Amino acid sequence: MMVRIEPDLCKGCGRCAKECPLEAITIADKKAVISDKCVGCGVCAKVCPRGAVIREESSAPGVIKCGSCPVQCEIKPGFTGACKRYLHTGDKLKRNRELVTDVSSSYPLITAVGAGTEYPCCRPAPHIVQDLRDGVDVITVVTEAPLSYSGVKVKIDTNWPIGEEGAVVRRDGRIVGMVDTEEYGAKMLSIGGANLLTGKDGFTAARTIADICNGQPVKLKVEHGAVLELQVGRHPVIDGQEDKKMRVGCGSATIGMFARQLAEVVDEAIILDHHVVGLLSEHLAGEEVGLQWSGVTPNARKSTRGRYFGEQGDGWGGTDISDPRQAIARVDMGVAGPGIKILVTETTGQRAALFTVSEQGEVKNIPMLPEVQAVVDLISKNCEESRVSAVYVGGTGGSARAGVTRCPIKLTRAVHSGDAKLTIGGAETFVLPGGGINFMVDVEQVVPKAFTWAPTPATVAPVEYTMTKEKYAEIDGHMDEIVDISYLRKDE
Repeated sequence: MMVRIEPDLCKGCGRCAKECPLEAITIADKKAVISDKCVGCGVCAKVCPRGAVIREESSAPGVIKCGSCPVQCEIKPGFTGACKRYLHTGDKLKRNRELVTDVSSSYPLITAVGAGTEYPCCRPAPHIVQDLRDGVDVITVVTEAPLSYSGVKVKIDTNWPIGEEGAVVRRDGRIVGMVDTEEYGAKMLSIGGANLLTGKDGFTAARTIADICNGQPVKLKVEHGAVLELQVGRHPVIDGQEDKKMRVGCGSATIGMFARQLAEVVDEAIILDHHVVGLLSEHLAGEEVGLQWSGVTPNARKSTRGRYFGEQGDGWGGTDISDPRQAIARVDMGVAGPGIKILVTETTGQRAALFTVSEQGEVKNIPMLPEVQAVVDLISKNCEESRVSAVYVGGTGGSARAGVTRCPIKLTRAVHSGDAKLTIGGAETFVLPGGGINFMVDVEQVVPKAFTWAPTPATVAPVEYTMTKEKYAEIDGHMDEIVDISYLRKDE
């Protein structure tokens, strides 16, 4: 399949150049130009808004058509296909990454990283190996499976606002996901999923999933929200600011954990958090350490005793309070005494201010006292580093099961019963309950740079199934394809 540009139709918008997985297209004189890296994957034709990309049934000399997925890239000598996994060596296509066999002594025998993919589904998996473990014959079946039902859940440890739940998330202007519900001390993104991957922005979504899972930096924009610069294992950057501390708990929890230390140095403490603001003297933890209500009321909506709902914003503790003095709504001088000390701080302890009250009830800022700062530092020291983490989520059907067994339902049942162990790139997975084989895996536990994507579009993940040889026969596995692991190692 050859690709050419119809110059009268091309306006040089650059969409094809941005989406081309091989960077085989450039824009010159407001026209798209295709280089010899092109493999005819068809991405450019699918994204061109003017129909300027013409695909023709002809091939350049010396090309080999890849059969590892439905795209069927036509690869010239010295080049790779669109997924960048297979290299034309001059006489054949070869997986351009060595099979990763360095795994723990538990599961699996080998990983699927570098294994390659067999397509269509009726073919056995590329590697089915056996070894003896603790006197038991064990089988591992591996394949790098294109998964259309896949995505990544991104956890951002931050109290800073990023946007409304359900808000669209874009990369390069293309929709790749949405803001999910918040978790404890973190914001969540859902990137990809079958509907986005099969939609008009599917190529960008697939590329984004693979980039995140491989630890690459990505820049995302939340609709009506923040610009996010994210990289797994690093601090998140939100609207250009790096967040370095994850909160130790909500405002109420922080009061509960440090009430005794706080009560020794101040008369009142307001812990700012956009979910729950804590008020020390009114809190049950404050009573526990001998305090009575100080007469101070925080600037928040009361929930229960000593617990208040904050308003989300870009101020202290993720609230809408930009000046710590605003945290003190009023002081009842019928209860409060002049000279009381009021601490206002965030749940991370990164910012703190100290106030006192005059005889007339006026709240005044005073210099931070060393003993108060020491407690603020204690709160901060109990906070973890703020970081970005991600969980790859996929569903293994089709070729990911048929390559293992002639009866896919038996494999599904074996996985759910625990008789077959599913791993991804050598990493433990959590298999979701219910039908099918839906799994989650921490991408930081997977062999590095293990993910890619194919322009079907789908992400490509290294999938391994490990079980006893007896169980493999029981589920109608491809017994005649089993190779002893010693032969595989001999070929390395």
